[in-house]
Amino acid sequence: MAKANPLQEQLLKAGLVKKSQVAQVAREQNKARHTKGAPAAPSESQREAERARAEKAERDRALAAERNAQRRAEELRAQARQIIADRKVPRRGELEYRFSDGAAIRTLLVDEALRKQLAAGTLVIARHGEGFELLPRLAAEKVRERDASLIVLDHGQPGDAPASSGNAEDDAYYAQFVVPDDLVW
Repeated sequence: MAKANPLQEQLLKAGLVKKSQVAQVAREQNKARHTKGAPAAPSESQREAERARAEKAERDRALAAERNAQRRAEELRAQARQIIADRKVPRRGELEYRFSDGAAIRTLLVDEALRKQLAAGTLVIARHGEGFELLPRLAAEKVRERDASLIVLDHGQPGDAPASSGNAEDDAYYAQFVVPDDLVW
């Protein structure tokens, strides 16, 4: 028999419990102490609860990642708008410079020097709010890194040429008739 605790000894001396009862309690305590270390098999409801917690944690992680991506995209758009506002080239002049913005043809008033810079690709047209601004090439590259959809016209990009709609023979024939980028309508 294991050593009895002082309360059990007092109860034995007072005659309130028998020695067999003390031994039975000691065995139960010993048994309970040893079974605590062994994990019990989880019940069906515990497994279901654990699975629900794991699914909720996965959904929470996915939502957090989506929110972080949206926040990052908004930060990049704000940075691009700030670059456009800070680095815009002041427009002046009476010459109309027409360019396509999606399906619409837009017009900016520029002078001869700005028109030549636009045609050469040293200046770029960028969308700023409801209007358009002229940007130097370096600033336009920074804007393009953050939000390429804000760049409306860039003659310095090789991918700006319209795709050929005819065959190779027609393209070769019409290649001899070069239309300048700085053509005034």
